[in-house]
Amino acid sequence: MKFSIFQLSRIGGREKNEDRMGYSYTRDAGLFVLADGMGGHPDGEVAAQIALQSFSSQFQHHARTRLAVVPDFLSGGVLAAHHEIIRYASARALLDTPRTTVVAAVVQDGMLQWVHCGDSRLYVVREGRLLARTRDHSYAEAQTQAHAGSAAEILNRNVLFTCLGSIARPMYDLGGPLPLRQGDKVMLCSDGLWDSIDDEAIVASLSALPVTQAVPALVEQALAEAGTHSDNVTVLAFEWESPPPAFANSGFTQTELMERDSFASTIQAVDVDPLLDELDEQAIERSIAEINDAIQRSAARR
Repeated sequence: MKFSIFQLSRIGGREKNEDRMGYSYTRDAGLFVLADGMGGHPDGEVAAQIALQSFSSQFQHHARTRLAVVPDFLSGGVLAAHHEIIRYASARALLDTPRTTVVAAVVQDGMLQWVHCGDSRLYVVREGRLLARTRDHSYAEAQTQAHAGSAAEILNRNVLFTCLGSIARPMYDLGGPLPLRQGDKVMLCSDGLWDSIDDEAIVASLSALPVTQAVPALVEQALAEAGTHSDNVTVLAFEWESPPPAFANSGFTQTELMERDSFASTIQAVDVDPLLDELDEQAIERSIAEINDAIQRSAARR
């Protein structure tokens, strides 16, 4: 694999930055993850960080040096992250659970596959056009797809159907596989970006500039458009390029130069929970029951 990557996060007009992003890779596979901790609930930034750590730990555990079945990994990654957030809340007897959106992508064998839960997005741009974009799990996106909506839907247009950390089982969508071509741009971003910049402008910027210039330009534009009330704005984007036979240093990461058993990551390492290898809905339900019991005990003490 050979790719050029750039990432940037700005706090905007908020008191703290609840967005998190990062990537991990082996010789044969790459993982790219972005999470947006949800305001209105405790420890949104913790939920986002847990999501990243969980995905990265699972990736390091299973990518030896490649993933057996990418969609299974992505689905399992969502459930594992959700489980870890629920367990974090249960251990601390929190009266409300931390919550986050997440979007994650895997590149392996030149194929891009992805998963998302909530309204953090993935864009794929090729030769000046939008090749693929995730669809938000929100009233606004549902209304757009239906081309009509009731007054109740309009009033709740920013409400999400699903997220990680809720006591309900998370909904998620899988995408791909999409064969990547030389020069394709893939961008993951939080809603702080796309809420201020429309898709046409995003595509135009990614098409005209390398990711090292497009990402800062888009982030600054989003902050300027939103003004003092800007949300956190976070973007991770990479440009794909297949390595030529005679590789010359072009600023791209070339994973073929890595040792077979090596692993690289910008995400803080954590120990892999062996129980997550057998993660199922019953395990999540047990964790949810634990947190509900903790909430009841806390309420009784009050």
